[in-house]
This record gives sequence, C-alpha cells and structure tokens, in this order.
Amino acid sequence: MGGAVSAGEDNDELIDNLKEAHYIRSELVERAFRAIDRADYYLEEYRDSAYKDLAWRHGNLHLSAPCIYSEVMEALDLQPGLSFLNLGSGTGYLSTMVGLILGPFGVNHGVELHADVVDYANQKLDYFIKTSDSFDKFEFCEPTFVVGNCLEIPPESQQYDRVYCGAGVQKEYENYMKNLLKVGGILVLPLEEKLTKITRTGQSSWETKKIIAVTFAPLVQPKQNVNGRPRSVPLPIFEVRTLQDLSRIAIRHTLRQPIALGEGQTKRRVSFPGARAMHRYGPRFERRRFCRRFYRQCVNSVVLHDSMIPTAMDDCNYPGGVEEEEEEVEEEEEIGCRRVREDLPEEDEEGCGGTEEEKSKSGCARAEPPVNILREKILRLPLPKPLKMYLLYYREK
Repeated sequence: MGGAVSAGEDNDELIDNLKEAHYIRSELVERAFRAIDRADYYLEEYRDSAYKDLAWRHGNLHLSAPCIYSEVMEALDLQPGLSFLNLGSGTGYLSTMVGLILGPFGVNHGVELHADVVDYANQKLDYFIKTSDSFDKFEFCEPTFVVGNCLEIPPESQQYDRVYCGAGVQKEYENYMKNLLKVGGILVLPLEEKLTKITRTGQSSWETKKIIAVTFAPLVQPKQNVNGRPRSVPLPIFEVRTLQDLSRIAIRHTLRQPIALGEGQTKRRVSFPGARAMHRYGPRFERRRFCRRFYRQCVNSVVLHDSMIPTAMDDCNYPGGVEEEEEEVEEEEEIGCRRVREDLPEEDEEGCGGTEEEKSKSGCARAEPPVNILREKILRLPLPKPLKMYLLYYREK
C-alpha cells in the first residue's frame, strides 16, 4: 500500500510531498515526521528505498507507507499527556513519533507479536535517544514494548485515550478493540479494507468514520496453550515517575525555554505556512536553506557592486565621488556578509572554501548541524559530571 506521493531525496523532501498532497495537515504531525528520519528504521542495505511512499517488509520487520502513517497520525488527534496503545508496534517508528507529541507525562505502550522485532524496536529507540539531533528539541514520552498477541490482552486491563492497530481487524474483533478505549478516546484501525476512525462518545455509544481504502495483513489468531486456554498478554503498567526523573524533566524544560523563544524569532525567515511554530528540521534542510540564503546574498552583492562601477566620464566629472561610492558599497557588502556569517555556523564558512566568486558560482556553503544549545547549557551547570550526564540522558553528542 502506498505510492500516493512522489519519492523524496531525503526525509524532509518526503514530508514536503506529503504536505503538498494534504496527507500531513497539522503542525504537530509535521514536526514529529521531520524529527525522525524514516531511513533510520530500515536495514542498512535497504535505506535507498526509505523515502519512497511504499510499505517495506523484510522477514518480521514491517513499515507501512508514509501516506498511511500520515493519515493515522492525523486521525489520532494526539495531544500532550494522553495515553497511547500501539497494537502491532513493529519497528517502533510510529510509537517514537507519537512520543514526541505526548510529552513526558503521557503514556506510550506497544504490543508486538515477534520478540525479534521488539528487540529491533528497542535498539532503534536507544539509537534515537542517544544520537538524534531532534531529541533535545522535544519533551519525549519513551515508548515501552511488550511481546505478545494483541488479541490476548485481558479484558480487565487499563483503557487508553488513543489506540492504533497496525493489522487488518476482522469484524468479530471490532468490539474487542473498542473496549480498549476510554470514553472520549479514539481508535484507528484497518477494518473491512478501510482505515477507520472510531470515537467512543459514551459507555456504549460510538462514532465511526471511514478514512481511506487500505490493504493490511490480517491479525494473527491467538494460539492455545497446553491446557487449551488462551495465553494472557499483560500490558505495561502506568508507572508514576520518580522524583529524580521529574527533576530532570523540569530542569531540561526550564533550560529549553529561552532556546524556544530564540528559535521563534528566527522562524520569520522561513516562508512556508505554519513554520513559525516549528523547530529546525535537521541538517539537510538547514544546508538547503543556508545555500539559498548565501547564494542570494552573494548575487545581490555582485549586482550591486557592478551597478555602482562608474564610467570614465563619471571619473572625470566627479573626482573623489567614485571612491566615496565604492566605500559605501563595500560597507554594504561587509554588513551583508557579516549577517550571513552570523546566520551560518563557523564550519560552513570554512567548509565551503575558495573565493567569494567561487562560492557564488557554486551556490553552496557546506553546513554542519547547528550547535545543541541545550546540551551546552547543561554542560556549563555547576554540577558533578554524573549528574550532567543524567540530565543529558547519557547522550554522547
């Protein structure tokens, strides 16, 4: 299933295509999609296919098409602090995106049939926390995965605000899925070859909406044990955060506030709708933006400089005026270049190399990922190193 939008060269271009096709419609969902590179959840030898709008399967590993995940995320109507259950959590890609929206006080649980897939999901989650440039821009609700068949969840288990099932649900299990929801909750699932949104409006009342036609593999039927009774899959408990964990959340939130304000001031340079409320998207997007800005500045400077060069007649009629005009142009160019240098990291200027003319011809200055200001602030705190590393979630960079 998929192929509804054009493939992208990278994750940002894929998201741009999904937005243009109106699969991504809200800023919260866009931020989550841009923060996590879809290719990171592929096996290395299949990364070239990550930015196509197609599903991917290898053994027990599976990722739905980006257009399907977009519709699911929009239909779930996620908000900070909600509880979420992912039935058939797979690689953890969707659960990780959801965790960026739920924030530190949400609940993020997943049930996956295959133990090797749960191991893979935990590895990818650990990789995201330890290495992703986006992690420090969000307050994250870390997902917890358990192994088991989602049709073997005990009926007395806790209910959730949002539930998604990533496999085709047979009609006889529709009520079973509905009972996992709290009143006011939303269930999104493939039902009778339609991606369906079900809202629980009361104890025994529901609203159903068909979204798009889909094709999913059906749910695996539960197996009976030796005694002839179905096995039970206990869900993760709703844990209360420790005081130590709450302190870490509060400190990081406090340090992040001035950073968010500063970013809000720079967003005015971004031209697409709704961008003012969004975070920086990552090194690829930044490289393109820096290249365009640097190229425009260089071209404008060259045009301005050429237009101010006097002719020989001007040289005779206005002695001394040429030097004054050239000095004014040089001052304008210096101010413009200084503004560009302030916007560009130091590595960009060094990495581009060559003269200004060569830079303008190439139209590109190499851009490195921006400095992680939150990390720098934590490292400057007058605290023991182990405590600083705890505040950094033991991230290496």
